[in-house]
Amino acid sequence: MEVLVRDIAEELENLAPREYAESYDNIGLIVGSYFQKVKKILITLDLTEEVFSESIHKNCNLIISFHPVLFKSIKSLTGNTFSERVVISALKNDISIYVIHTNLDVSWEGTHSYISKLLQLNREKSLFPKKGTIKKLTTYVPISYSDKVRNALFNAGAGKISNYSRCSYNFDGFGSFMGNEKSKPFFGKKGHFHIEKETCINVVFSSHKLNLIKEALFKSHPYEEVPYEIYNIENINPYIGIGIIGFLIEEMNEYDFLLYLRNRMNLLCIRHSIFIGKKIKKIAMIAGSGSFGIEKAIQEKAHVFISSDFKYHDFFKSEKKILIVDIGHYESEKFNKNLLKFFLDKKFTHIPVYESEIHTNPVKYFY
Repeated sequence: MEVLVRDIAEELENLAPREYAESYDNIGLIVGSYFQKVKKILITLDLTEEVFSESIHKNCNLIISFHPVLFKSIKSLTGNTFSERVVISALKNDISIYVIHTNLDVSWEGTHSYISKLLQLNREKSLFPKKGTIKKLTTYVPISYSDKVRNALFNAGAGKISNYSRCSYNFDGFGSFMGNEKSKPFFGKKGHFHIEKETCINVVFSSHKLNLIKEALFKSHPYEEVPYEIYNIENINPYIGIGIIGFLIEEMNEYDFLLYLRNRMNLLCIRHSIFIGKKIKKIAMIAGSGSFGIEKAIQEKAHVFISSDFKYHDFFKSEKKILIVDIGHYESEKFNKNLLKFFLDKKFTHIPVYESEIHTNPVKYFY
């Protein structure tokens, strides 16, 4: 069965919708064509020249990188930087490059969920829930068609609220209309005023499913002109956002927790603020650079905040209220290679998918 880059991209964007990426990010297909046939896939955290050579050696013509090879727009390709040299090589060798970055961080089945499973956390939610991720649809349907339309909306992904699915609010009323000479009314006659008993159906849905929801509505609704309204609502989805908060199965003292963290995440070293003598139970974490989350972690009454790239003065922000832990940028994100390979192996069983064997962490440690 032929698989195109477009097919891989569609599955990745089901896992981590493009709409969830941060505004500064550069994600999606960076180099190549959506219509290229995929032979083999290489997954990497960073796309360096060494990783690109690995893709040539393994005959992979699609590279999926977590970090963008190009963060900012460029006006020329001269090969002056490693990023430009990688792009030039990709174009010469007909290799596509796809980036999945902050949208994977925000997705509930993405970066933080994977780490949560490693640390065996429970009762999780996002540390910074992303705004604008929920919309509401209201539509008016002839009573005899209400089940059909409602089920079509559910099947398209509407009506999911936290641990509940197929949620809707419905009430009956009367709709009125009169079609002109060009109309094709499903009920009544053109040129005649008509009143029809209808059900008002209200459902919420994730913003990135907008086109799917509208398609399901238009296909299932019997009217020539489908009556509907779509609203942006302020409700927060606690499972879409940056970072995560969760609870350990059993509380630990600070020293034992750091040992546990080191072993579970296979860390070489850990930087941390002073011990404050509190038991560790409630965990807050942001993979990658997350110093902006210290105050929020304290506000959430977390016992520890795990992230990376903290500056010297950031550790003073502990104020003896929280243990601040820096595990390293690369170390906090390295499991994304395994996450993406596992996901794609299930979706495309006949396409070889490799995790890059190149250790791309630019930070080295001298012991």
